[in-house]
Amino acid sequence: MSSAATPASAALPFGRLTTAMITPFRPDGALDLAAAQKLANHLVEQGNDALVVNGTTGESPTTSDAEKVQLIEAVLEAVGDRAKVVAGVGTNDTAHTIEGAKAAEAAGAHGLLVVTPYYNKPPQDGLKAHFTAVADSTGLPVMLYDIPGRSGVPIRTETLLALAEHPRIVAVKDAKGDLAATTKVLANSGLVYYCGADELNLATLAIGGVGIVSVVAHVASPQYRQLIDAAVAGDLETARRIDRQVIPAVEAIMTRTQGAIMVKAALKLTGILEHTTVRLPLVEASAGLVDGLTTDLKNAGLTV
Repeated sequence: MSSAATPASAALPFGRLTTAMITPFRPDGALDLAAAQKLANHLVEQGNDALVVNGTTGESPTTSDAEKVQLIEAVLEAVGDRAKVVAGVGTNDTAHTIEGAKAAEAAGAHGLLVVTPYYNKPPQDGLKAHFTAVADSTGLPVMLYDIPGRSGVPIRTETLLALAEHPRIVAVKDAKGDLAATTKVLANSGLVYYCGADELNLATLAIGGVGIVSVVAHVASPQYRQLIDAAVAGDLETARRIDRQVIPAVEAIMTRTQGAIMVKAALKLTGILEHTTVRLPLVEASAGLVDGLTTDLKNAGLTV
């Protein structure tokens, strides 16, 4: 099946700009639903079409199943019909992932983000069976999350092409960093691609990606909205200018330490988040990291 066969209704299953949301916690480590709603509303006002909750940036390894449902419901209440809410449900246990998928559907999520099972390093046949079982378990559209740097296993091209035949597997969040492989999948399937690595946002859009699922968009959504719009319009000069402008923010948030740590620090600097609490094994950003982050955000033209 070629990409030209993609139905018009499925061309943008999750819009173009999506932020992979952090999960706010109070100083005692409890879930802060009010802060989550404030952040979700802010991101939608800043131009997001969708929000991913309970992803890795949302510290999903250390939130309970009940907390995940609470977060989905709170964010849905905050954004209403202004944006889609995509629930991260992937684990390295297929049965547990299916439970999470069904719970997310019951809570009202609009779609599922399903990461490659991590640590146990399944073979490609196992990945195909895993993703198919999850997609079969609900009526929601599925975005596969291909991030071998975290999972230890890539979703290989032939596996992606096979999974593309499933009617509910419609998109890929691509953090593999292999643009040639991405191009091959785009040329031979109806899957739509969202860049999942902020340093490759423009490159992915240039080869046919439809949008981005971004961490840096927590503080740079207007810039990324402009970048996407420019790229879609064929204005590569503008897209390149914006892409290069935000490089200091990308480096500060994505390369100094774990992304959720730095995003929470950045959101506090920009006045959106009151507390930067994370759950162990993560730790809050040091004063030195925050000082460097402040400088880098300013160099990216962002207000702090």
